[in-house]
Amino acid sequence: MNALPLAGITVVSLEQAVAAPYATRQLADLGARVIKVERPGTGDFARGYDETVHGESSYFVWLNRSKESLTLDLKSADGQAILAELLADADVLVQNLGPGAAARMGLGADALRESHPRLIVCDITGYGPDGPWQSRKAYDLLVQAEAGLLSVTGTDDEVAKAGISVADIAAGSFAYSGILSALYARAVTGAVHSVSVSLFDALAEWMATPLNYAHYGGRSPRRTGARHATIAPYGPFTAGDGDTVLLAIQNQDEWRRLCADVLELPELIDDPRFLKNSDRVAHRSDLEAIISAAVKRFTADALAQALETARVANARMNSMDQLWTHPVLQGRDRWRDVNTEGGQMRALRPPADLSGIEPRMAPVPALGDHTEAILSRLGRTADEIAILRATGVV
Repeated sequence: MNALPLAGITVVSLEQAVAAPYATRQLADLGARVIKVERPGTGDFARGYDETVHGESSYFVWLNRSKESLTLDLKSADGQAILAELLADADVLVQNLGPGAAARMGLGADALRESHPRLIVCDITGYGPDGPWQSRKAYDLLVQAEAGLLSVTGTDDEVAKAGISVADIAAGSFAYSGILSALYARAVTGAVHSVSVSLFDALAEWMATPLNYAHYGGRSPRRTGARHATIAPYGPFTAGDGDTVLLAIQNQDEWRRLCADVLELPELIDDPRFLKNSDRVAHRSDLEAIISAAVKRFTADALAQALETARVANARMNSMDQLWTHPVLQGRDRWRDVNTEGGQMRALRPPADLSGIEPRMAPVPALGDHTEAILSRLGRTADEIAILRATGVV
């Protein structure tokens, strides 16, 4: 087995919640040493979101495996001195503290550039480190609203947020790729680039399709529930047994096969209402009524099989229980065991497979799990560590 590609890279992260922890967990998956700096006593507030995984937060165990937890009071002089020692040997600093907090502690990219010329600084903010909203708080749902996601998600009667933290996840993904790019540039050219990602910019990037559609088409996409706003037929249909199958027509060949081979209504192919996708979207109600009536003769299983045989894209609407036991995850060996403070849990391998590389999926740290080991490595004696604990520095 080959060595992990980021072995030897040290990341110090002043992180909380989702965006930064998601970026650094992916670095840890590939072998980076990630030192997670947490508040003494409470730690990352995501630890307290819920207690569902052996007494721990479902968010926290997902985002923080393979990291080292160091408790540190960054408002104290001793805490700042310890952080400075860590940064002296670090390759990357990641932070998603509150607006302006890192800069006030002298931890902004500009402030660190001269004192730490090889350090890559990644700042994750809500609305950017500059501009009119630099001091504004940003949480995932609020960014979904500001970036227009809520305006295109839901039904005509009611908006709906995405069921997961998409703004945070988008920002964490861009931070991860930005850090990898900066590490590559440093290795190849010697140039050190800081990385800046905002939740708003990340989600605005993901909103490009409805944004272009609205700006250049003169109207915003409708909220269409589980249907696609600009492609038809694309969405859920109820079979004769009451279960749901989703079908998705992406091109004219699929449309013809759906009509002739599945619905057995070849006359729809040349119906002027449905000739091309934009026609089908314009006459969506008529089209969906016809399809809904035609699929009543199938059970959901039979409909899914007929669509698969006709090479028409389809899916079943799975619950979380069904995803947990999904044949693709089982058949492709995607699950691994990860230890947590409360017990062993199952976790999915990272999505990007590198040939010959088994990602690191080490334990989720308890709060301050590695404090003594890290401080000892920095040269602190047991007595000195005891004093730091007694004074609340760690």
